[in-house]
Amino acid sequence: MAKDRNVLITGAGGYIGRLLVQRLAADHEGLGRIVAADIKVPPEADRLDAIEYVAADVRDRRLAEVMREQEIDVVVHLAAIVTPGRRPDHELEYSVDVLGTKNVLDCCLEAGVGHFIYTSSGAAYGYYADNPVPLHEDDSLRGNDAFAYSRHKRLVEEMLERWRADHPELKQLVLRPGTILGSTARNQITALFERRIVLGVRGADSPFVIIWDEDVVSAIELGLREGREGVYNLAGDGVLTLRDMASIMGKPYVALPAGLVAGALWLLRRGHLTQYGPEQVDFLRYRPVLGNDRLKSELGYVPKKTTREAFDHYLANRS
Repeated sequence: MAKDRNVLITGAGGYIGRLLVQRLAADHEGLGRIVAADIKVPPEADRLDAIEYVAADVRDRRLAEVMREQEIDVVVHLAAIVTPGRRPDHELEYSVDVLGTKNVLDCCLEAGVGHFIYTSSGAAYGYYADNPVPLHEDDSLRGNDAFAYSRHKRLVEEMLERWRADHPELKQLVLRPGTILGSTARNQITALFERRIVLGVRGADSPFVIIWDEDVVSAIELGLREGREGVYNLAGDGVLTLRDMASIMGKPYVALPAGLVAGALWLLRRGHLTQYGPEQVDFLRYRPVLGNDRLKSELGYVPKKTTREAFDHYLANRS
């Protein structure tokens, strides 16, 4: 690059954000300022050398002032609400995931930022029985309205497509990860593996494509260091079904009728015992299987771990 690039990371206190900050702090050669932005800054004892920490809400227009003051060249936008609480606040989730992203884009334009990296999700394709297998980057994004996260990722990607046409001066790199696993992963997917039995839906294979969390960080780092752009699925080679994963863990696999699972989830959510509802049946039945050919051939990134290797690593190292 012509000069060291100044980087701002939103959602720097989140799962992938923390890993990315650690990576860049350990090797910041060729980079200028590295600004970690989140709703709250970490305690002094947890801050890393070579990182500047700022408290910033992605919904606040004052973020543009931070970008200008820090002379930011590239924004890595990771801020999102991935796992809502037992009483989901859909208005809050939309304001952060969709309106927050719109605000970050507006701030980039106002501050003259030239490069925007966004972590979308395979969820943007949606959970449908007729999804192509595998899904490629040019396939339709149909994120389900019943899943707030899936819907929001679809809406943001539609917004980004419009921005690519209207504001080509802001280069975009969009990454769509599959299931992210690593030693510190904790989410609705890992919850499936922590019970004494693994529950599935009768008649569904429930295929998972997994990407190692360090591979996600490496793909982002490649993009920001080399100024790359485009849209890419992020997935390790291969597929594991829920039954496969239960066998690997030595746990019984029990497939229940879809109607029974939906009814149980309806009762649990009604009693505020879970944030998940009957729509989770399709979440398990119709897992999007992401192809990674373009990731390898065009972005030039080959994941270091396959789906099976990432799952084994998660099992061996989970804390």
